[in-house]
Amino acid sequence: MGKDSIPFLDLVTTHVELEQELNEVFKHALHTASFIGGSMVEQFEQAFAEFCGTKYCAGVGSGTDALRFALIAAGVKSGDVVITVPNTFIATTEAISQAGAQPRFVDICENTYNMDPAKVRQYLEDSCTVDDQLGVVIDDETGKPVTTIVPVHLYGQMADMDALLEIAEEHGLIVVEDACQAHGAQYFSKKENRWIKAGSIGKAAAFSFYPGKNLGACGEAGAVTTNDSSLAQKTRTLRDHGQSKKYYHEVEGYNGRLDSIQAGILNVKLQHLAQWNRRREEAAYQYDKLLLSVEGVVRPYTPEWARSVYHLYVVRVPEREGLQKHLAEAGIGTGIHYPVPLHLQKAYEGQGWKRGDFPITEQIASEILSLPMYPQLSTQQQSRVVGEAARYLRNELRAEKVGVSGISLKSSN
Repeated sequence: MGKDSIPFLDLVTTHVELEQELNEVFKHALHTASFIGGSMVEQFEQAFAEFCGTKYCAGVGSGTDALRFALIAAGVKSGDVVITVPNTFIATTEAISQAGAQPRFVDICENTYNMDPAKVRQYLEDSCTVDDQLGVVIDDETGKPVTTIVPVHLYGQMADMDALLEIAEEHGLIVVEDACQAHGAQYFSKKENRWIKAGSIGKAAAFSFYPGKNLGACGEAGAVTTNDSSLAQKTRTLRDHGQSKKYYHEVEGYNGRLDSIQAGILNVKLQHLAQWNRRREEAAYQYDKLLLSVEGVVRPYTPEWARSVYHLYVVRVPEREGLQKHLAEAGIGTGIHYPVPLHLQKAYEGQGWKRGDFPITEQIASEILSLPMYPQLSTQQQSRVVGEAARYLRNELRAEKVGVSGISLKSSN
């Protein structure tokens, strides 16, 4: 991109600003030979648990590891059915499948793009049967027990957790949060009459620290947060080949440990996360104002019970591909999260899902576009992004009204 270009994500500026502090992390690792585990990992775990408002945090190798270990440690067993959404990255369902369970999709809310509690209840009431003898919910199609709900806090905004927890309690289900895009996001619980952070509401939660996240490592990293001491210990055992101590293996585990250097980097960056999240919120507010008068754009919706950290700023527009191409030609980067819903991915073509199964997800998948969003994004850059988008959309609306031949569509009827 040229010097006047606007990237979709700026991963350079942040690291240049913190270069000296990050170099100190590397020097510490070199001088102590502490590369796996050790004090830097423990310090980050303590700090991130405090940030999320939980008692425990276990650092792991990735967000996928985090969700897989959280599910296994929470008691998900082979053959279980886990409820989630098709509007998410495939890591959500990979973790479910790798834990031995089977994902079962429900559709999303059209305004928040997050899990719709009404659809969860509908699935449990219409497609499941309660086995009174065993005291479990059975999926009618597979005959397998339904044990867990995995809401995805998408784009930096939390799902409606009070409603989901109520459903889970009624049906004896576990809730494990996929908080991989929600570092610092908050939810106002009417039940508890307070704001609660992502990662502290379910039995456990999974976070990703992939470099592009609000809190990103310089490589792969993740964490499980929980208030359950047993679950935290099980996660630590799973991440380290099932060891309770070196060479003593309680179970067959995984190699899913958090590198010390990545933990040290995350510890440095965690001190800046609240400020970075505020900048993202200010940028989102600026986008909202600029887009208010732009016809044809649906802005992100934030319910009164949510405080988003705007991992992404996602709009819905007609002619998404045309707008994305126009912005690219103007030197403006964008993204699509996600163009193909999971139930329509080739990886799952043998599962029996088909187009039309989850209409809201399918509709928004063809219209969503993620605009540039990062803490260093300037108001001037945002004005140019919106200006270019408005120019393209005005031309498209004009073309619709006039028609290909230049004759008014109204007069041609």
